[in-house]
Amino acid sequence: MRHGDKIKNLGRTASHRSALLSNLAGQLITHKRIVTTLAKAKALRTFIEPLITKAKENTTHQRRVVFSYLQDKEAVHELFGTVAEKIAGRPGGYTRIIKLGMRSGDAAETALIELVDFNDIYGKGKGEAKEAGKRTRRAGGKKKAGEKAGADSTAPAEKSEPKEEKPAE
Repeated sequence: MRHGDKIKNLGRTASHRSALLSNLAGQLITHKRIVTTLAKAKALRTFIEPLITKAKENTTHQRRVVFSYLQDKEAVHELFGTVAEKIAGRPGGYTRIIKLGMRSGDAAETALIELVDFNDIYGKGKGEAKEAGKRTRRAGGKKKAGEKAGADSTAPAEKSEPKEEKPAE
């Protein structure tokens, strides 16, 4: 039974595990995404999320606390600089783990762990596109206030406008 066993040991001693997580966290902060095994990525997420939360409060004490975990001045500077200003409004969930499949050498399950706010694919562009082209599943589309459900007088006008925009582009 594993009563009270909250941490993943990763087959290492305590000192080896803390050094591993410290190095992985420093590389994640520096490069914004790293590829590692799934077990290490899950252990790293529980290690780094509290450190990122501490970076929201830019005080000397918080910097010293984070440095005691990371042991890397450049990573601490990056965390309290660019990373902290990007995640300032986020209440949590600063990392994302994406499974990549099995490694060919030893068949270990690999994963990509990244900082959520630094991904251009899933980041701001997706939210803006959603707001711009907001549509409904109803056949008539969105109705303006005061229009009846059977009124089709605006439908031909809406269809002609996009045709005029295409040659202008």
